[in-house]
Parts: sequence; C-alpha cells; structure tokens
Amino acid sequence: MAAESLEARLAAFVGIEAEPPRTARYAVNEAMIRNWVEAHDDANPVYVDRAAAEETGRPGIVCPPAMISTWVMAGYRRHREIHRMRAEGVVEDFAYSRLSRLLDEAGYTSVVATNVDQTYPRDVRPGDRVTAHITIEAISGVKNTALGQGRFLTLRKRYHDADGELLADERFRLLRFKPGGGAEDDEEREGRA
Repeated sequence: MAAESLEARLAAFVGIEAEPPRTARYAVNEAMIRNWVEAHDDANPVYVDRAAAEETGRPGIVCPPAMISTWVMAGYRRHREIHRMRAEGVVEDFAYSRLSRLLDEAGYTSVVATNVDQTYPRDVRPGDRVTAHITIEAISGVKNTALGQGRFLTLRKRYHDADGELLADERFRLLRFKPGGGAEDDEEREGRA
C-alpha cells in the first residue's frame, strides 16, 4: 500500500480543533491593562480612566481589543515545555501538536508569524474570563518565499467570555518554512522515505 502523500495528510487537519480550549489563568483586570497601555504608549483614556470611559457610554474602563490573545497565553514555563518536548520528539494528544510534528518531519522546522486579522463584537471588560477556541482553518500548498519554501497556516481563534458570548474573532497566520532556502521539495523528500 502506497504511503499517503504529505498533501493528503496535511489536508486531514483542516477544519478540526487545533487544541483543547484555552481558558485564561486570570480574569481581565485593570493592572494588566495598565501595564499593556504603558508598554505600548497608548494614551486612550478609556483603558485607564473610568470617568473618561463613562463619557463614551461605557460602564467603565475597557481592555484594548488587540490585547485579547494575551489573556489566554500559557506563560513562559509552558513555552519552554513545548520547545523541550518538540526537541525530544514528543507529540501531545491534540491536532496542532501532531501537525507541527508532521511539518517538522517534512523539513518545515522554522516559523514566523505573518499577520493577524481580528474583529471585536463587544468590549472586553475587567472581570471577563476569556476562553479561546482554536481551529486549523487552512494550510497552503508550498510557496516560495524570501525565507525559503514554506506553507502558510491559518488558525481561527474565537474568544468567548464565561457565558459563551463572542468577544473577538481572529485569523492568525504563520509561515512554517524550510530554513536555508529549503530547495528540496516535498516529493523528493517523500521519494527517499
């Protein structure tokens, strides 16, 4: 029986949940909002001044919309754990981990974020507990880029509050590429397997 092609194996990931839902470790809070706006030198008063926020018709301060993903970040300890497991060849029991392993094996070992598109149905407010539901939306064919041959991945991230209300809808794209130009194409690699 012929081995399944890389294209077919990648296509099987499209449309499925990337990983279990990610719930924020902490509720949205004023301290983290203030740290964010100071780091970004964002002077919009609706993020830090209750009276200014109320003048706009809001019930109080709100979170900068672009901050949405920070609430569900797992932290640096988890980041190091993921890289350690990847180096050891450990695959976690969810689709994105299996996809990453498959791409590593095909030579697409490097990654760079390319762009993010977001929409915000409502303001995120202190006290909200954010959960992200992440789906693998698309995987491109091989593209020749300035970094080398690569494939673009689109992850759809839908952020909800504790009641399930949609807070933000995001498409996050990244490029997995073969470092050093990656001249060998996937058919050549599969032919050696």
